[in-house]
Amino acid sequence: MLLPTSIEQFLQTNYELSKEQIESYQTNRFIKLKEVLNEETLVFFNKTISARVNKMNTITTRLEERGTYGKAFLQLFNLWCEDDVVKELIFSKRLAKIATDLMQVNGVRMYHDQALFKEGGGGITPWHADQYYWPLETDKTVTAWIPLQAIPLENGPLEFSAGSHQIIEGRELEIGDESETIIQQKLKVTDYKHIIEPFDAGEISFHSGWVFHRAGANFSNQMRKVMTIIYMDKDMKLKNPENKNQINDWNTWCPGAEIGEVINSPLNPVLYQY
Repeated sequence: MLLPTSIEQFLQTNYELSKEQIESYQTNRFIKLKEVLNEETLVFFNKTISARVNKMNTITTRLEERGTYGKAFLQLFNLWCEDDVVKELIFSKRLAKIATDLMQVNGVRMYHDQALFKEGGGGITPWHADQYYWPLETDKTVTAWIPLQAIPLENGPLEFSAGSHQIIEGRELEIGDESETIIQQKLKVTDYKHIIEPFDAGEISFHSGWVFHRAGANFSNQMRKVMTIIYMDKDMKLKNPENKNQINDWNTWCPGAEIGEVINSPLNPVLYQY
């Protein structure tokens, strides 16, 4: 499947952020932006990414036979390495510039991408902070969470605890039943606002690595299709890993990178810079 010229051109156009939007992101460490993708682009990549996920997916066990993490979603990584058409979205200037501007850095690199497809009847995605998994020296990271269709509340949209990147407790937890319970209890006794909202078609959220977030179960019989792109500051350095997951991420997503040096492996190209 070839990328239509109109979509190729659209992905090169800028999505201009206001000063207020950037300030809101800096305060809350997440933001939802409407109409980032137009209908033509969304429909096209819904089909393309769905086809690639179907090819890459190896999970055959029934939902009820899986644990909490397995029930949360089908998770496929680095589609950009497998599909040149999907790569056009992952590497798009339009999205990478938003990430750069929100973080107020001079440019961004790829960390990795993930398709997160929550099946009809799929369970919750427990409370967690992504950066627990990442051997990265600073918090200059942002994930673009890209629904490939509108997501009403019953399909399990992403939820955020606004400003919760300031909480240290809970950062040491893997995603799972324990993180859901402990982080939820911690957030209940704070003033951080819990944001649960549907996503319109074309709406995308961006969240930082340390902000706590979760997603509800998918109560429909339709697949909730989401593509994600994890960006990091183009000058991000590798830190000494603090847990087995960070060691695994180093070997998998930053192969050959050295501790204390800028992460510049073939898997971590610069996607946008001023």
